[in-house]
Amino acid sequence: MSDKNPTVLVVDDLDTNIMILEEILKDDYNVISASNGKEALDKLRVMKDLPKIILLDIVMPEMNGRELFEILKADKVYQRIPVIFITAENDSESELLAAGAVDFINKPFKPEIVKLRVNLQYKLKNYSDSLEEMVEEKTAEATKTLDSALQGLANVIEHRDLESGEHVKRTQLYVKALTNYLIETNSVYADELKNLQPDIIMKSMALHDIGKIAIPDRILLKPGKLDADEYEIMKTHTTRGKELVGELGDVNSSLYLKHCEDICFSHHERWDGNGYPLRLKETQIPLTARLAALADVYDALVSARVYKSAMSYDDAVKIIVEGRGTQFDPIITDAVVQIQDRFNEIAQKYR
Repeated sequence: MSDKNPTVLVVDDLDTNIMILEEILKDDYNVISASNGKEALDKLRVMKDLPKIILLDIVMPEMNGRELFEILKADKVYQRIPVIFITAENDSESELLAAGAVDFINKPFKPEIVKLRVNLQYKLKNYSDSLEEMVEEKTAEATKTLDSALQGLANVIEHRDLESGEHVKRTQLYVKALTNYLIETNSVYADELKNLQPDIIMKSMALHDIGKIAIPDRILLKPGKLDADEYEIMKTHTTRGKELVGELGDVNSSLYLKHCEDICFSHHERWDGNGYPLRLKETQIPLTARLAALADVYDALVSARVYKSAMSYDDAVKIIVEGRGTQFDPIITDAVVQIQDRFNEIAQKYR
């Protein structure tokens, strides 16, 4: 349907009322009618293009206007369609407006009033839709820019650390596989993970080691084991990572940056409380960081580094299992065991 002929749905059980409204609106709108709420719902469900406005009578058989209105407002597909009630003298207009109606038209109909009120709501609807599209476009553009910047920063850190070239990609995919499995199997973490938005968790993994940018080369690139003092300096990459993420934006208003901060700061905490930097224990550790810990350690085990050779996938899983309930969250550890073949595939594909 073109913008020149927007659709209006009229719901009224009296044919006379429908005919009058069709006559008033026919020059500017494509009018579709229904005789009750149930028929209106049936028509809405098969419409390719939803109506711009609904004119809704209150007293009707089978399903009255109030019942239909409640259904529309509870459904994300229909809740943004403006509803103008067709009211009689004894209807409470203030009650209808308070419930979410945008306007009302009194019976008997006055053509100029009907046109003015429908036209006004149509213009407001178009303005609202345009504004929402602009916000979505700007948000998508900003998110894409942030994604690219953070991924580029992660690549710089990875190359400086001399880790195998696809470390960031692999850890992101390990986390994605874990979150999908924990949700699909309806684990105790399923609802929490859905709220945390798995796609954003995966993106946030790119910056899990951003703090290493502040670690001196003599420590970061040392081919052998770090001594005690060097290890203490290396551990500061968690706190530096948190600080750097905080400089990128407000972590309290961005779920993306909040995940980045939690992962940077806490992915070296341990389930038994013997990790760093805060010695957090069990569920004190953010769930995103617990996922990151498994992904990061597994990849470190199966990847060759300047100071060690790669371990077999089976041996890596055995070490992960040995850390169940001490280093790692037991539920996430069990998930790694269940999808170890998927981890193996990721490790081989992105060497």
